[in-house]
Amino acid sequence: MKKLSLLITILIASISYAQTVQDSITFDPQKQLNAAQRILSGNYGKSVTVGAYGELTYNQPEAANGELDVQRLVLLFGYKFNDKTQFVTEVEFEHVEEVFVEQAFVNYAIAPNMSIRGGLMLVPMGIVNEFHEPTTFNGVERPATDNVIIPTTWREIGFGVTGRFNDISLGYQAYVFNGFKSTISDGEGGVTGILKGSNGLRSGRQKAIKSTVDSPTLSTKLDYYGIPGLRLGLAGYFGKTQAADDVEQFDGANIGISMIGLDARYAYQRFTARGQFIRASLSDTEAYNNLTGMDLGSALQGWYLEGAYNLLPQENAQRLFAFLRYEKYDTHAETDGALVRNDSYNKTDITTGLSYHIAPGVVFKGDYQFRDSEGGDIANRLNFGIGVWF
Repeated sequence: MKKLSLLITILIASISYAQTVQDSITFDPQKQLNAAQRILSGNYGKSVTVGAYGELTYNQPEAANGELDVQRLVLLFGYKFNDKTQFVTEVEFEHVEEVFVEQAFVNYAIAPNMSIRGGLMLVPMGIVNEFHEPTTFNGVERPATDNVIIPTTWREIGFGVTGRFNDISLGYQAYVFNGFKSTISDGEGGVTGILKGSNGLRSGRQKAIKSTVDSPTLSTKLDYYGIPGLRLGLAGYFGKTQAADDVEQFDGANIGISMIGLDARYAYQRFTARGQFIRASLSDTEAYNNLTGMDLGSALQGWYLEGAYNLLPQENAQRLFAFLRYEKYDTHAETDGALVRNDSYNKTDITTGLSYHIAPGVVFKGDYQFRDSEGGDIANRLNFGIGVWF
């Protein structure tokens, strides 16, 4: 608590030096679009659209070597067949050595307030899984809740509907996806588990790589934007994991998942804030752990609150945000059967730093993270990064 009080004092003192200019809302979450939405909205005014976003990062843990990384470079492509039919895809290069297709879907507008969408798509859960372009969030690294609890970038193959009703300020999404993969054959008549306590569901993402499916999952989200500067989200994800054909007959090969997410973003003049709460309840984890020898918890939970203030005058084209984020996340929020809770999975991160937007689409970032867990200290970390998006 002493660290948190000190950080708040430093942030307030920094803000007091800025001139207070009453002007229009900036970084308005109601107007903010992600890469796919920008392509679909027709901002470019062309049949063929090409863009990109990318991040170069430097992480320096205490008492350890630092790491430099071209963390990701994502190429964006879109094609507008006609006024109703569009195709969007993202091709991602990670760490200069891995290539993934992050999105690839067709969007067909059947009415002013409804589109049918099918293909490889982002699962609408939380903020960062849909809005993860580097200029859209503070901090060099994405929040840990959006890595461990929501396994960002979380995308699977699916089909569904999306749209908005502007008269009631409500956006909606509803999709059917394939689920996480939970078990595979060990080649000797046994079973190998994929999901584990240290990172929850993350290792089970199939990413459209010859994905297996034996039961579909349902993903939904509602976004309310009826209050100026405020956007509220409520998301749900329900279903079962997928097991390979040769192991699905084993008791515990699959588990059930019910995930609920609440998120909020707010902007007023030079102040912005965001927060989210995510909880996933998992069923049949005792049988799963007995079968696989893994340590998967029966509940995962994470939340954070973040505030930021633009230290430059409102009329300035550049923006310099000082921010503070407090975050707690636990992949052993609950455990079943004989599995003993691992306190090292219950973690707290306090991140404070600056985001300097030198031009629309270019940001320099720097922050320091105070990191801790109930099971013992984790090395604090200094981070720097450069992000671009066009």
